[in-house]
Amino acid sequence: MEKFLHEKPIVPRSDDEKQSVVNRLKRIEGQVRGIQRMVEEDRYCVDILVQISAINAALKKVGYTVTERHMKHCIGHAIQNGEGDAAIEELLDVLKHVSK
Repeated sequence: MEKFLHEKPIVPRSDDEKQSVVNRLKRIEGQVRGIQRMVEEDRYCVDILVQISAINAALKKVGYTVTERHMKHCIGHAIQNGEGDAAIEELLDVLKHVSK
């Protein structure tokens, strides 16, 4: 297992930040259930593919939101504390992994 610089964010997420991400993920969860119903109902493949594309876009948006916060808070903090290079390398490794 990989060793990360920190296990929790340097600056804890606000309740509003948490709720915003959780709400987006719940919407995505609902979309996935909708696709399950579409498959069960033997809906047209193109309609299913359009919904899959929408879910992929929504997940990417959540990922960008989390990445942006990480860069602004965690990487910024690491740079101020002399751990900037390690934090940037960690982020690059994660981005390589998730972009496959």
